[in-house]
Amino acid sequence: MFKILKLCCAIIVLWSFSSCAAYFNQPFQKSSSRTGELTTNSKPLLNLPPAVDPVEVAVYNFSDQTGQYKAVENGSTFSTAVTQGGTTILIKALEDSGWFIPIERENLSNLSTERNIIRNTKQEYIKNLNPNEPPLPALLYAGLILEGGIISYDTNIITGGIGARYFGVGGSAKYRQDRITVYLRAVSTSSGEILKTVYVSKTILSQALDGNIFRFVKFQRLLEAETGITHNEPVQMAIQDAVEKAVHDLIVEGVQDGLWYARGGDEVNHNLVTTYLKNKEEDDNTELYERLLIDRPYKNNLSLSGGIGLIDGDYQKKNPGVLARLEYQHDIFPHLSLGASINYFQLDNGNAFKNDFGSFDLNAQLNLLPNDDLAPYIYAGSGYLRALDSFSNENNIEDSKSDFLKMQYGAGLRYLLSPRIGIKIFGEHHLLFSDKLDYIEQGKRDDHYYNFGIGINFYY
Repeated sequence: MFKILKLCCAIIVLWSFSSCAAYFNQPFQKSSSRTGELTTNSKPLLNLPPAVDPVEVAVYNFSDQTGQYKAVENGSTFSTAVTQGGTTILIKALEDSGWFIPIERENLSNLSTERNIIRNTKQEYIKNLNPNEPPLPALLYAGLILEGGIISYDTNIITGGIGARYFGVGGSAKYRQDRITVYLRAVSTSSGEILKTVYVSKTILSQALDGNIFRFVKFQRLLEAETGITHNEPVQMAIQDAVEKAVHDLIVEGVQDGLWYARGGDEVNHNLVTTYLKNKEEDDNTELYERLLIDRPYKNNLSLSGGIGLIDGDYQKKNPGVLARLEYQHDIFPHLSLGASINYFQLDNGNAFKNDFGSFDLNAQLNLLPNDDLAPYIYAGSGYLRALDSFSNENNIEDSKSDFLKMQYGAGLRYLLSPRIGIKIFGEHHLLFSDKLDYIEQGKRDDHYYNFGIGINFYY
């Protein structure tokens, strides 16, 4: 138990060093204003090739459509959960892209009022002094209207943590993940047709780390200390990141559909679309909880494995022996595979018993997450075992039995390095229908053994 607690504490310490960079940058004095931070999608948007002809666009309203308020322990407040300035964020992203000319429409009444003031002033004062004073220029009109908004804010889609305490010393780490969803569509002002709609989601991470000690170091001498930090990703920056990604995707999908083009000719446009489609394919195969799902075109795999065998028989001393395996599997269904394997391994009880064995196993395997790169699996089946060497035990009692029937079950974890190559680790339990595996028949339970190993899979 003490080793387990030490391991838990070590995990917490390592996690703390990797997750609490803000802990070593704690603010102790006032800071001056600075330019707004860039997000992960700011640079891809800024690095887009210039457009052949920027498009005038109007944004009337791009705001929070969730209607949610910030949650507190005792209910909620009148403060909204997400920013109400989505229109401003979108206009800034359109301007940064260089592909659009944003036109003021959110506060059109203010613009109209100001233009009326200018017009009246010219009519009453300036025109009398200069009869040739030109009239006020006409307002620009937009070829596109961009609509949409923040349509979802989901809290606590993932929560979790880890903690341990031993003799008054302990620590814990907690995390929470929220999610926002943004929709953006382009509408033609000439026909009212919706030309393109894009959909982007972004997770919001919150973390809390703390450590404390509470124990008596001497009689009537109590030591108590604690420290901790929380890290919350700003919701405004998450929305900015999602909006910038939406504008980037709208531009590239418009290039793909021939709505507009980048300078540099067909090669620049082709490279822009190809890169986007490659990233989009990975996004489309990623589920809600960042699980990458990929269709597996290969139904067969051949694997080579190595590891150890460990006997559990009638002798107390148990030494690990060598294990080598060649295995073939065929996928009947995505979740079900049938396989056969040839094994060579050693079982070792020191001076009491040691022998080499060969076995042939048939297994049915249940693939719990068949479309994930990292996936667990379980399997079970039966097999045939044969001793490869003759053996006399320490009492010089020979036994001619060398063939055994058995059944086995096990579990493993598989990780795909590529569509054709993967690695795995596994552990399994083999149950014999005989108590003479180690050439001694003793007790009520039949002999059995364990195999543990690591292998590489080749898919074809």
